[in-house]
Amino acid sequence: MRQLTSLLLGGMLALVLGLAGCGSPTEPVAPAAGPAATFSPPAKPNIVHIPALGVTSNIIDLGLQPDGKMEVPPDAKDAGWFTSSPLPGQPGPSVLAAHVDWKGEPGPFKRLHELKQGDEVTVESTDGARVTFVIDRVETYPKDQFPADRVYGDRDGPELVAVTCGGEYDAAERSYESNVVAYAKIKA
Repeated sequence: MRQLTSLLLGGMLALVLGLAGCGSPTEPVAPAAGPAATFSPPAKPNIVHIPALGVTSNIIDLGLQPDGKMEVPPDAKDAGWFTSSPLPGQPGPSVLAAHVDWKGEPGPFKRLHELKQGDEVTVESTDGARVTFVIDRVETYPKDQFPADRVYGDRDGPELVAVTCGGEYDAAERSYESNVVAYAKIKA
């Protein structure tokens, strides 16, 4: 079951990145399974706030399509939470994905690459509960060198991973050359 979940997670995020004009990550790594959570929101994520970027975005669920691939945000308006990743605040990497842009409109993660260590990201659940994460690092990877183990790998505690496209846009390929990944740990 863990291997199936691992394959689904990697494949689904690959589709998100592909449809957002990004390259797909390499081999997936199984999602984290760790000790009991130190914080577990009672409801699913609803809004993401990134004050340093002036971002407040609704979060929609990104589940599976009938063909087994992950859904993607339908436009530049919303971020998406992959529902097979942990709830924000639970152990492991909770994955948010959003477009850098979509059909000429800037997406919620357009400026993700500008985040600095120490910036905060707060995720609010549907019942108003909030969990705040602190950016640890932001990295840009050529799409053919996407570090799936760093993005999907096991964690000792709750983390948030935000993913979008980055680098130069190749109009001929209709794809960005890189992926921007922001890693955040739960605020102590």
